[in-house]
Amino acid sequence: MRIAVDFDGTIVENCFPEIGEERPFAVDVLKKFREEHHVLILWTVRNGAYLDEALKWCEERGLEFDAVNTHYFEEGENCDRSSISNKVNAHLFIDDRNLGGVPDWTTIYRQVKSGKAFSRIVLDAQKEKSVQPQNIFIRFGLWLEKIKKEVEARKR
Repeated sequence: MRIAVDFDGTIVENCFPEIGEERPFAVDVLKKFREEHHVLILWTVRNGAYLDEALKWCEERGLEFDAVNTHYFEEGENCDRSSISNKVNAHLFIDDRNLGGVPDWTTIYRQVKSGKAFSRIVLDAQKEKSVQPQNIFIRFGLWLEKIKKEVEARKR
């Protein structure tokens, strides 16, 4: 999967033109995506010296991108941009300007890994938390029902 990632407010806290603190697990998750053979594009408004600072920050943490502020990997320095769309070619965009903002990086990782929409991940997490522990009598009754169904199925 090709993943386009913003820098300010997404990988780091938004303190532009300064570089903010790393958002928890951002670098770790992005490195994990690379290990899992996803293609990473750094897609940021930073350019010139500001972009150089961001790339140096990433490099110091061992974070590499397949493309930086380019639309297609085939682009070179001498590419005729008039024939190329300004829309980046990616399957997923991770950006703090998304509707609802950017979730935490562990949720992002779970979403990409599962292939589920963000709303589905949130609902699943809520279900996990809302399951109430059952007392021993309820669990015993459920266990008996399960055994009863298995016995009936084997009789057929």
